[in-house]
This record gives sequence, C-alpha cells and structure tokens, in this order.
Amino acid sequence: MQRSARWLGFLISVTVTSVLSASAQAQVVGAKPITVIVPYATGGATDIVARMVAQQLGTRLGTPVIVENRQGGGGVVGWNAAARAAPDGNTLLAMEMSYSISAGLTPNLPYNPKTAFIPINTAVSVGHVLVINPAVPAKNIKELIALAKAEPGKLNFGSGGTGTNTHLGGELLKAKLGISMTHVPYRGAGAVLADLMAGQVQVLVSAVSTTLPLVQAGKLRALMMLSDKRSDVLPDVPTAAEEGFPGLEMNYWVGFAAPQGTPQAVVDKLNQEINAGLLTPESQKRLKEMAFVPVANTPAQAAQLLESEINRWSTLIKQQGIQAE
Repeated sequence: MQRSARWLGFLISVTVTSVLSASAQAQVVGAKPITVIVPYATGGATDIVARMVAQQLGTRLGTPVIVENRQGGGGVVGWNAAARAAPDGNTLLAMEMSYSISAGLTPNLPYNPKTAFIPINTAVSVGHVLVINPAVPAKNIKELIALAKAEPGKLNFGSGGTGTNTHLGGELLKAKLGISMTHVPYRGAGAVLADLMAGQVQVLVSAVSTTLPLVQAGKLRALMMLSDKRSDVLPDVPTAAEEGFPGLEMNYWVGFAAPQGTPQAVVDKLNQEINAGLLTPESQKRLKEMAFVPVANTPAQAAQLLESEINRWSTLIKQQGIQAE
C-alpha cells in the first residue's frame, strides 16, 4: 500500500512539474526582444505581412519585435540565418511559398528544409490568377488552350525568375493542361508586368495581389483563378475547377516558423498571439486591401501544409526538368 502511495505521489509530481515547466516556457515568450527574419528586401508582400504581424505581436507581448531583412541567394541567406538561431522563440522566420519550392529546386542547401523549422502558423494566403495581355485573342481558358495547341511554343509566359511562384505557375499550367509555352524569366515582378502589358510576353500566373490593379484598370485580362474558390476582389473570374481543370489550385502563403528545437509551449504561445493579432479589425482591413485572406491555423496544420507544398513542388520540378540558375 505504501509502495502504491509513493508511486502515485511520483506520478503526480512528474505531472505537476511538466505542467509548470510548459507554463514557464510559454510565459518567457516576449521576455526579450524578438527578431523576425524576412529573407527578402523591404516592400514585398512577405515583408509587409511580417511587419504587420510584428507590430501586433509586440503590442500583445509588450516587447519589441524587430523585422530584419536578410536577403540574398534567393532566400537561402535568410533561411539559413533563421535555422541557425537559438531555438528559444526569440528569432522567428517569415516563411512563405518560395521556401517550399526551394526544397526541390536548390541542391546542397546548408540546412534540411524538411526539419530545420517548426511551423508556428500559416498566417495569410492569396490565390493565383492566370492573366494575359488583352491583345491575345482568348476570352477564356479553353480558347487559350486552343491557341497554345495550334502553335506550340509560340505563346510566351513570363515569370519573376526561375524557380519563383510565377515560374512554377506557368509550368503547372503546361503540365496539367498539356500545352507548350515558352518560359521567359525576368528579374522581379515589375519587369515581367511591364513586358506583359507591352505584349513581349502574353501569359502570366501570379498572386492576385500582384496583378489586381492592372486587371481592374483593364490593362490585363484575368481568365482563371488557380484557387479552390473565387476571389472576393475578382468575383467574375471562374476557378480552374469550374472550368473543368481540378488540381490547378495554387495559393501564395506567408507563415511564421521557429528553429527546430524550440519548445512546443513557446510555439503554441506564439501561435496564439500571432493569430489573435491577425484577426483584429485593423489587420483584417489591411489584409483585405492586399487581397490576402487570414488563415491563422494551428502549428500542426501549418506543418501539414508545408510538407504537402514541399512534396508537390518537388514533384513538379522533377517532372518538368527545372534547374536552379
């Protein structure tokens, strides 16, 4: 009987210690300034989302949250810096779609892209849209397919560079629709949009937020949404599934992650506070202006999305024979 009582006491002690330890870990979040690494220059979508989240998170935790832009190597410099940071919740990564693409595109990465980070959440997402120069004689996707098949390779699709979401979007179209188009890479979104409006390239797959003003101004024609539902800002543009092409869904997403080894209690606390900040009226208004939709999911859901994205883009990259420049 005494032995059973001692055993029960031991179990209670272990349980209480574990609960207190988890609570203590969660409470230290924000005890020191937090750095959010953005692996790109200021002003892009990832940077804007990161700064909005940093402001909200800092207010909620009562501590400075600093955004640090560590650009270079197509994102690798920033990703590697975040992966090597101490796993204490004081250094976070603004992770987005390009991270999942690089896992299958870039050989010999200085970190393991599948295990280097613990996803905290998927913060926001926005669907991609297929747009064309208005001079192209196609009013819908079926007419564009007919044009591409009539003269294989004549249609050019632009991108912001090899391995970008805009490049993978065009390759996804080629693979799923069975058409031939010529890829023309540019150095960034601004250059490809300029040539698309000038007619130097005819086709582009891009996040809605990038092309929306030009579509609304009539300078580009939107043919199809590569998302599971229509966009609130482009309600008249049908989805790929509605046009008879399921499997073309493609969302640009931005989330946050911590270095592998960060305590789960810290990850959960950050998830709670970041998500709460995303759902404030101020944040929702700002996101709507950018055509982003708040996701604010759990760490487990974010991890599932990351794994799915890495597998999907790695498969397409191998199938299409895409190589990093």
